[in-house]
Amino acid sequence: MILGMAAFIWSTRVRFVDTDSSQRIHYTALFRFFEAAEQEFLRELGLGYSGLADREAGWPRVHAECDISGALVYDDAINIEISVNRVGNSSFELGFHAIKEHQECARGKVVIVCMNIGTQRAQALPTAFADALRSRQ
Repeated sequence: MILGMAAFIWSTRVRFVDTDSSQRIHYTALFRFFEAAEQEFLRELGLGYSGLADREAGWPRVHAECDISGALVYDDAINIEISVNRVGNSSFELGFHAIKEHQECARGKVVIVCMNIGTQRAQALPTAFADALRSRQ
């Protein structure tokens, strides 16, 4: 485990569809794995984006990055570890580590903004949402 005892961990395997012609994971697949882990993390916190639709909120990613440092190939078992790096007024940043056999193979992060769909402008994170994220910092 890279992050620590309180880290959220989602386990999966690299599927054939996630690989490219070099037989390694395609870089875009890592972002799909990060997002799937994010959804499970939010579910564990009792949160979700869909439950906030009545507030007319959208959740665009305004920054995403990933550095790959090790080979991930078809059928590798991997753990995606999530950390809450920052919680601001209208946005938050999640960090991700892809771990295979106790070795980090990739790390990334995304910045997500709470946006008012009508105005297309950032709005404050719902208080309960922000508090739940801060509880995991």
